[in-house]
Amino acid sequence: MPDATARAACDLCEAARITPWHHEDDVCWVADCEICAVPMVVWKQHGPAPTPEEVEHMIGQLSRVASERFGETPFNVDRVMRQIPDHFHAHARDEGWWWRRFRT
Repeated sequence: MPDATARAACDLCEAARITPWHHEDDVCWVADCEICAVPMVVWKQHGPAPTPEEVEHMIGQLSRVASERFGETPFNVDRVMRQIPDHFHAHARDEGWWWRRFRT
């Protein structure tokens, strides 16, 4: 169990509703990523290693939201936790996500 200081300092634990949210249950939530504007699933527990069953559930919810968002456009699930490596999260990225990021 992570200490209270780690949880208090974690942006994902804060779960601020800054962008649109698409799903929430006891395991996870799915919202648009504040940085890259694609759907992102976040584990409700602070830590990098959910159980395989939790991962399957979270990726399923992320994929459902991404399919609704992107329609027929292919997307991939990116599970690399670059900026917040100590709290499990994953993004659903379509081909155009990088370019949309820089639109004004």
